[in-house]
Amino acid sequence: MQDTMTLEEMKTYRGRRDTPKDFDKFWDNNIKNLNSSPEYKLTPQNFNLPNVDCYELTFEGTNNSTIYAKCIFPKNQKKCPVVFTFHGYMGQSLDWSILLQYPAAGLGVVMMDVRGQSGQSQDNTRFRGNTIKGQIIRGAIDGPDHLFFKDVYLDVYQTVEIISKQSFVDENKLYSYGASQGGALSLVAAALNKKISLTVVIYPFLSDFKRILELGDQNEPYNELFRYFKFSDPFHKTEEQILNTLSYIDVKNMAHRIQNPVKLITGLDDNICFPSTQFAMFNRLTCAKEMFTLPEYGHEEMNVHVNDKVMNWLSGSTIKIQTQM
Repeated sequence: MQDTMTLEEMKTYRGRRDTPKDFDKFWDNNIKNLNSSPEYKLTPQNFNLPNVDCYELTFEGTNNSTIYAKCIFPKNQKKCPVVFTFHGYMGQSLDWSILLQYPAAGLGVVMMDVRGQSGQSQDNTRFRGNTIKGQIIRGAIDGPDHLFFKDVYLDVYQTVEIISKQSFVDENKLYSYGASQGGALSLVAAALNKKISLTVVIYPFLSDFKRILELGDQNEPYNELFRYFKFSDPFHKTEEQILNTLSYIDVKNMAHRIQNPVKLITGLDDNICFPSTQFAMFNRLTCAKEMFTLPEYGHEEMNVHVNDKVMNWLSGSTIKIQTQM
């Protein structure tokens, strides 16, 4: 199934629900309540590579969870720019060898494993209710403070904070990048941490949940939302409550907080993260922004031309961009 909106309709679409009035207060308070000096370990890894330094970062996240990230930096480079990149839903961080492309471009790279997914981060939170299908609705019946992704978003914030304070990192050149869930988290990084100065996003996940319900249960990532109603609330008595709770992790509601430039790539044939849900986020951005639509692409690997463009943006990100769509 393709998106039911025309491209012209999408260009002015801003999503089905308004941002909660206390949205900023909710996130500002959560950040305020974090440990401003968390204990962490940045452990060197000896891979006998002559031009790079490799580390494993671990720190304690919320709810006594353990967060892990791979970190690679060009050797002996003072004040290194750093890309914070994030993996897709239920996946794990890229192999060390793949991440080595960043130091070759003069960039450090940090890739956080999302807790409770396939990597080395460990989630120790306890949840009430059905968790059989996944993580979007996890904790939703108890309100926004209990959402699984609320804690993931705070992990993202803490990862940026810890790395930004390293003596060899240029705090003025911190970038976020990712696709799908990684795209959502790259937006969250910029929305919650003002140290991010450029964000590159490919088909972001976790946007415009009401629109997803309208379009129907099509694919795995959002299937858990439909399973919740099918098996736990078939009469949708709690729909308003659930959608209000999910509004606190909806990335379209993060858009107004982002101050740095954003570049978005959208496949118009995407039937997982539907284009209209991506436009809902993009149209709410008030920062400098550019959107690139690819008519033949869906939610898939976008191949060499896109990868080259992304790396050029990240390695030459001092170039000014104008608002464009």
